[in-house]
Amino acid sequence: MCTLDAFKVDLLRLTDAETVFHYHLDKAYFEAIGAPDVSEGELDTTLTIRKCSDCFELHFHTEGVVCVACDLCLDDMEQPVVADNYLVAKIGNADSESDDTVVVDEQQGTLDTSWFIYEFVDLAIPVRHVHAPGKCNAAMTKLLEEHSTARSSERSDEEPTDPRWEALKRLTIND
Repeated sequence: MCTLDAFKVDLLRLTDAETVFHYHLDKAYFEAIGAPDVSEGELDTTLTIRKCSDCFELHFHTEGVVCVACDLCLDDMEQPVVADNYLVAKIGNADSESDDTVVVDEQQGTLDTSWFIYEFVDLAIPVRHVHAPGKCNAAMTKLLEEHSTARSSERSDEEPTDPRWEALKRLTIND
């Protein structure tokens, strides 16, 4: 069981020098955070915090792999992830966010980085994720091809080409 307390950083106790935290993200982390898009993975995150005069600069570096569904065959696949992110935190009265600045309540002084790390990982996953060529589930690929072929042949039999498009195809552009 992963405890998310390790991801809570007490900003008020940090020194003026840089402070570095190392986190290992695994299936227990994704379950504990209630991650909607990623259910498991093996990632390492390094968080470097530098205290400035009026703010804290947080640099996140994450590397590893997450398990996501292949867009073609729907089998799980490992997707490599590398993310470098930057965030600024300020101590203040309100617990609100704006752009890249997070305002931490001055009474607590604690910033929970667990959700920020998850969001950075989630944003680093490519929109399209498919297995390498030849690695998809063969049965699912065959089924997909059969249905794709059936659909395309149904369209060509049912709907003839509009004659206006045929007339446009005969036009050529002369220089």
